[in-house]
Amino acid sequence: MNLTFLGAAREVTGSCYLLESGGVRFLVDCGLFQGGREARAKNLRAFAFDPAAIDFVILSHAHIDHSGLLPRLVALGFKGPIFATPATCDLLGVMLPDAAHIQEKEAERENYRRFHTRKPGRNELAPLYTVEQARTCLKRLQPVDYDQSFRPHPTLECRFRDAGHILGSAIVEISLAHDGKRHKIVFSGDLGQPARPLVRDPTPIDHADWLVVESTYGNRLHKSMPETEDELVQAVVDTIEQKGGNLIVPAFAVGRTQDMLYLLADLTRRGRIPKLEVYVDSPMATAATEITYKHMALLDEESQALMRRHGGAPWFRKLAFVESVEESIALDKIKGGIVIISASGMCEAGRIRYHLLTHLPRKNSAVLITGFQAEGTLGRRLVDGAKRVRIFGEEIPVRASLYTLGGLSAHADRDALLKWLGGFTAPPRHTFVVHGEATTATGFAALIGERLGWRAEAPQPGQRVTL
Repeated sequence: MNLTFLGAAREVTGSCYLLESGGVRFLVDCGLFQGGREARAKNLRAFAFDPAAIDFVILSHAHIDHSGLLPRLVALGFKGPIFATPATCDLLGVMLPDAAHIQEKEAERENYRRFHTRKPGRNELAPLYTVEQARTCLKRLQPVDYDQSFRPHPTLECRFRDAGHILGSAIVEISLAHDGKRHKIVFSGDLGQPARPLVRDPTPIDHADWLVVESTYGNRLHKSMPETEDELVQAVVDTIEQKGGNLIVPAFAVGRTQDMLYLLADLTRRGRIPKLEVYVDSPMATAATEITYKHMALLDEESQALMRRHGGAPWFRKLAFVESVEESIALDKIKGGIVIISASGMCEAGRIRYHLLTHLPRKNSAVLITGFQAEGTLGRRLVDGAKRVRIFGEEIPVRASLYTLGGLSAHADRDALLKWLGGFTAPPRHTFVVHGEATTATGFAALIGERLGWRAEAPQPGQRVTL
């Protein structure tokens, strides 16, 4: 079997791996590249293969950096099934059309700019894919439960294991027959940090002949949950009670928004913060929250106990899910006393950019960063201390306070990754470290060699290996 690393190789986004064996060709993940000016060009040239020649796709989870190019794959000729967990399929029903809507709006905005600047030689920009193409892609989804064996090809047996990252996230196990023997390749997908809100801990895996493992936080440790709760309490108290301002929370619609609702409800229940007026300003986050309630059995027991009580709503002074654009605009007229949770999590698209445009210049407002911010994103520039940022072509000052939650990441940190790897009863023949910025991935590969004595490397983009 040949394995080609088409994305998330020495970078965090664009997860996509091509496997070829005995006449079968398939992908594990097909994600969107995000962040920086090069992202669109990468997405346009992402397929170094004929999509029509791909037999099927196995998808680890719904995050757009793992799933966001599926509509383009289908539009360019892919006609096979896409296997994913039922919760992932439900989430994609919301996330892929939303991603397409963003693609259409960004193309529309850029074409308007080009027309009005009258730059010669500029052709009209087309979106990567349309909402209609995203909906067509959804017809190819085939749900498979955790731990259920499925055979996408006669030579392959596959299983999804709970990755503990977001709702429906999976570790992918692929067993293939060759020369009368069976060999197993495992893709970790994105592994969650143990003992975090909502989702269960990642499933231990004890054997793989080859392993592809993520390394997003392979060079650092997360703060503990008690420390993270203290940081959140401080952000709420300083901003809402002392300054009388608004707390703006960029949050991924899937996973992080639900984490924040759980934490705010739980901290209120325990008397650590007052009842708050909270607005979830993301139609996709609203839908994702409803899907979370639908798949409540996948959550850990403590989260089920709290969220079953009307989704935690009794612990809020007001909990509103904002749908219309007019309601969203009206939020920015409120001078203080509210929490706005809005997508996207890295501040690259969606309604959060409008809220930042309004609130970054306000000294009494604050922005709460709740997760990883990739290089080249607006969120990363804010975390790095930018004094001025550009949003919708407008240069604005950053006067608002900035808080970061150090322990809420849905990704395992260095020690949690090493602990999960330590569950293997024998070293894989080869371990490939992916889904980390270049220095992080190469450093974690070296650490695996030092700590575990395994053969590990961080593959280059486009690298092809024979297993």
